Amino acid sequence: MSKPKPTDIEKRVSAAGSTVTQSSETLLEVSDLTTYFRSSRGLVRAVDGVSFKLDRGKTLGIVGESGSGKTVLARSIMELLPRSGLERNGSILFEGTELIDFGPKEMRPYWGAQMSMIFQDPMTSLNPVMKIGNQISESIREHLDVSKQYAKELSEQLLVSVRIPEAARRLDEYPHQLSGGMRQRVCIAVALACGPKLLFADEPTTALDVTVQAQVLDLMATAQNERFMAMILITHDLGVVAGRTDEIVVMYAGRIVERADTKTLFSNMKMPYTEALLKSIPRVDQPSHLRLSTIPGRPPDLVNPPEGCKFAPRCAYAQDRCTQEEPPLREITPGHEYRCWFPVGTPEGAGALANNRAQGTTATGLVFQEPEVATTTRGDG
Repeated sequence: MSKPKPTDIEKRVSAAGSTVTQSSETLLEVSDLTTYFRSSRGLVRAVDGVSFKLDRGKTLGIVGESGSGKTVLARSIMELLPRSGLERNGSILFEGTELIDFGPKEMRPYWGAQMSMIFQDPMTSLNPVMKIGNQISESIREHLDVSKQYAKELSEQLLVSVRIPEAARRLDEYPHQLSGGMRQRVCIAVALACGPKLLFADEPTTALDVTVQAQVLDLMATAQNERFMAMILITHDLGVVAGRTDEIVVMYAGRIVERADTKTLFSNMKMPYTEALLKSIPRVDQPSHLRLSTIPGRPPDLVNPPEGCKFAPRCAYAQDRCTQEEPPLREITPGHEYRCWFPVGTPEGAGALANNRAQGTTATGLVFQEPEVATTTRGDG
């Protein structure tokens, strides 16, 4: 194989060897995926029957608080979970190829070249004793079969593309010599090095200040547009995905509880959990020193989840039916699904709130608190 010339670097950075054409065909299709972990207490149902599709060039937001199963879902798709004590079933179709039975050996050609992940904490995902340049060029040489010198030059251009100043000097530095924002940019460069068709971004703005968060998100959006790459953005903050995704999946207790395109979700949300997540975002129009809105209680035990709706013990809308029957994931309009007996903004939901308001408690004994109207403050929803 002839080695690429250095003059090809700029073109290779933007395309990175990808032959994807700009069509809206389905890239990833997940069907009834379950990921359980065997423990001394029983099966931990971390992901329990999740299904969705993602087209090329589109962005899917996966939202939920810690313990909802969103990170396990992403790692399960990429086969990045320890196999000991793991039970994984369902279907994962990537460009029509079934990946559910693939192990690390079969997945190796996919990692980096076809799908990549930006991990939550760059300080732990980067090798602390390995220079930045070597960490980027490692996957380039593995998948693209180029010379060491070319891989170094491409690594430098990747750092330039993610807006890292003095890129040539940074190649010889270690992760601890960079700021948190710059380390996250390095992680983005590593993930984009081989031009993947699918990028997972797992809480990519955690622990970054607000201005750096916006820069990192804008950087990922630019890279996605240049490469016509699909992206799955994982976060607990609905404000992060507002205006940056085409569709949003809300997860709770390992299951999808609501799914809709981004505009519909913010304008016509149905699941009380989605409403509670949005309420918990601080708003600039609120008076100073106002107590933050929180979701009462804690996520359920995934070994012994409650009967009925898993969110019922924390829900202001909960009625007796919620504790006895688990609602199915039903589609009310094309592309909008939710899992609730008393949805937000419906006569059934209004009646449930009125009943709980009169009694002062919900059916699960939770002290009733009037839900505020959930609104966005960024104008992106």
